[in-house]
Amino acid sequence: LSGAAFVNAAHHEEGEAAAAPNIVEVAASNDDFTTLVAAVQAADLADTLSGAGPFTVFAPTNEPFAKLPDGTVELLLLPEYKDTLVGILTYHVVAGDVTAAEVVELTEVTTVQGETAAIVVSDTGVTIDGANVILTDINASNGVIHVIDTVMMPPSE
Repeated sequence: LSGAAFVNAAHHEEGEAAAAPNIVEVAASNDDFTTLVAAVQAADLADTLSGAGPFTVFAPTNEPFAKLPDGTVELLLLPEYKDTLVGILTYHVVAGDVTAAEVVELTEVTTVQGETAAIVVSDTGVTIDGANVILTDINASNGVIHVIDTVMMPPSE
């Protein structure tokens, strides 16, 4: 996974001013986030995460979703589990534009879902709620994305 794939997501003709892509557009432009984008759409969060923000999203790639027990993702995408899905997804979002330099100064963040998630900084890297942060500071017009290797589950779900 490279940051370059995100940077090249919005190209434009020379002389044309192109608006920087928002968080949803950045994620949708990368094949590593197809499951996350499908979940955001099923939860009706695409408009919110495309809005003014700013938001910080700790975004799991497809691989962590695939590690969930068989059938979990398919179940969460069903309309009757929308509230649970919204809770899980909003647990990955923090209000504000929190860069990696700022994350390493924190011990916890309050998520949009309402719960706090612990941040641990060590010699081996940074984790949030036990998920390793594997790529940081992917900028969008309305915030920033940090890629994580685990789907975090809020304590209340």
